[in-house]
Amino acid sequence: MKNNLNNVRNNWGDYINPHPAVMVVAKRPEITFVKGKGSWLWDNTGKAYLDFVQGWAVNCLGHSPDILLEAITRQASELIHAGPGFFNAPMLQLSDALVAHSCFDQVFFTNSGAEANEGAIKLARKWGSVHKQGAYEMITLQNGFHGRTLATMSASGKAEWESLYAPKVSGFVKVPQNDIDAMRAAINNNTVAIMLEPIQGESGVHPASHAYLQGVRELADEHGVLLIFDEVQTGMGRTGTLFAYEQSGVQPDVMTLGKGLGGGVPLGAMLIKKEFACFEPGDQGGTFNGNPLMTAAGFAILNALVAPGFPEQVKAKGAMLAEGLQTLSARYGLGEVRGCGLLLALDCAAIAAAEVVDQMFSLGALVNAPRAHTLRFMPALNVQKSDIEHFLSMLEQAFASVIEKHAVKGECA
Repeated sequence: MKNNLNNVRNNWGDYINPHPAVMVVAKRPEITFVKGKGSWLWDNTGKAYLDFVQGWAVNCLGHSPDILLEAITRQASELIHAGPGFFNAPMLQLSDALVAHSCFDQVFFTNSGAEANEGAIKLARKWGSVHKQGAYEMITLQNGFHGRTLATMSASGKAEWESLYAPKVSGFVKVPQNDIDAMRAAINNNTVAIMLEPIQGESGVHPASHAYLQGVRELADEHGVLLIFDEVQTGMGRTGTLFAYEQSGVQPDVMTLGKGLGGGVPLGAMLIKKEFACFEPGDQGGTFNGNPLMTAAGFAILNALVAPGFPEQVKAKGAMLAEGLQTLSARYGLGEVRGCGLLLALDCAAIAAAEVVDQMFSLGALVNAPRAHTLRFMPALNVQKSDIEHFLSMLEQAFASVIEKHAVKGECA
């Protein structure tokens, strides 16, 4: 029976899982990555790849940065896990630092961004039960992405998920991004919170305008509902400031973090203003939440991101990458370049983004296609300028190859 299963094809056409013991949840290539350093990865054949995905914006200082290795090694020799019912020194250090560098007062650590968003949903519903006569509905945005737990998938506005895992968790009302009138119309007596991403990453890097965010803040204040910013992807220096909310002039009541917070290790957080603290002992928790090994890593990462001059370097390198993408777009008749800092996207017009991804992979570079005709770029925040130049050269070669292939066949890309 097992031998037969090894050759079973799933519903992705001719894709065959090269490692049958690993459950298929993604179309993974046959190679295995064995080493990473900075902006580069190496596979089991020794081939090097220039990585502009970085674990989906996770490795904010690149692969295996020295400060992360030192922090983990040092902490592992002292204390790895004491349990969620006790304080530990790195937990306190990172909590104090996050509060000091933000507008928030309290931190709840998690193991992922999805878990942080799940916590924010729980907090909002508890707050609504205590302060809003049982209000529990949350307004989220179409095309938004908040994670893969059942509740965060229900909160997300991803069309492909509408019927997946039905019935979904109820209580989420979705409206278009940057449409303040739709937001206003959606608020009712059952509304307890508004949750959104300052920049929608999974939809193809679509920023909410600052005017829109300011308008949403005014609506939240007018109706007495919580404003939650999901900064799992935009937080931790990704957009050129430590948190994206700083650029809009809008302070949310709750913010969630993940991805870059751990710099490569599983760490998330929910930050809140103290007036919205409503959890009582037993309401929320998690076995590994706030464990010293992960929070020691997060503390080391945070210190690097707030070092003098670091945010300015992110902005400068983001501008360099954006300018190069705009040049390619003009040369090949592509589309818009969007984003901020080192979270950028390029619309590929009629060209299938997946073909460009495959071509880049064969050349030795990693890039992400969140949508059929959109590429997303999430390099390390300390990426070298020479690596940006090299990546842009490879990307030009990839576009030229894809376009030439379809021209020879007389097809549209």
